[in-house]
Amino acid sequence: MLSILGSNRKGTGNHRVSAADTLLEVRDLRVSFATRHGPLPAIDGVSMSIGAGEIIGVVGESGAGKSLTGSAIIGLLDPPGYIAGGEILLDGKRIDHLTPKQMRHVRGRHISMVFQDPLTSLDPLFSVGDQISETIRAHLPLSKQQARDRAVALLDAVGVPAAGERIDHYPHQFSGGMRQRVVIALALCTEPRLIIADEPTTALDVSVQAQIITLLKNMREERGTAVMLVTHDMGVIAEAADRVVVMYAGRIVETGPVAQVVHDAHHPYTRGLMGAIPTIGDDVDRLTQIDGSMPRLSERTGACAFCPRCPKAMDVCRQFQPPLVQVGDTQVACFLFGGEPEASQ
Repeated sequence: MLSILGSNRKGTGNHRVSAADTLLEVRDLRVSFATRHGPLPAIDGVSMSIGAGEIIGVVGESGAGKSLTGSAIIGLLDPPGYIAGGEILLDGKRIDHLTPKQMRHVRGRHISMVFQDPLTSLDPLFSVGDQISETIRAHLPLSKQQARDRAVALLDAVGVPAAGERIDHYPHQFSGGMRQRVVIALALCTEPRLIIADEPTTALDVSVQAQIITLLKNMREERGTAVMLVTHDMGVIAEAADRVVVMYAGRIVETGPVAQVVHDAHHPYTRGLMGAIPTIGDDVDRLTQIDGSMPRLSERTGACAFCPRCPKAMDVCRQFQPPLVQVGDTQVACFLFGGEPEASQ
């Protein structure tokens, strides 16, 4: 679908990340919020890597820290949030300490973001064509007509019908699914190497969700674009991602190849997420549910954050944070699988 854009970057077909093809690396990322009573940690030691042409899914409940991690990567943390520690590297070069002006050259040109609500990304006072063209000309040395032609090609590539006519339409003249396609075209317009898609299928009907997932996969195959797919839907992750990162209360609790995690989850929280997904053919009266709720930022301690909701909690879980340990092809932060206790901070 996207080959008309003429990119020569292709998906690798093998999405295991090695040091050679690592595009983005996040090392021990910590994000806090400044309050009158002192900083409140929201992201606590998150590390992950994304390879060129890879789709990595980041999943968890609301408040797990998924979107906050994406915002930190692209430099869009709203005050009083700030990066309290760690490193973010793009092509081996740190970007977490850049000035706002320097970060603007990275954002859009090398990393783009697709937000959950497309109306927050689109200006209602300008046509979608003007918005895409303006973004193109801000990053690429193209004339006004060249930028418009490229915008039409992009809208056509993401499946907007009659793109040559609809380019002059305003956001309110598009349906929810079409607006999401426009936002994806906007994210693609400067040929970024990484797209952070924050809940791109939320509030869309099932058929449109499938179309958006197909579009993200085509972006990877046709252009070699890496995608960080943030969602609370394990079904979307299973369909689209190569690897999955499961987050809970600002920490990674399980990560590994998506097929491994979906079919043989280890962490009790991941098992709970998988048990909440209805399966065709299962004769059950009720779906599995995870009792309780995620702790607030002010309620987090040095113990395992999932402990109060965990049916297999042990005494050690109530005192220490479990580190990530290797279990087969996956990594799991749970004392059921070993690991030395991390002292309370």
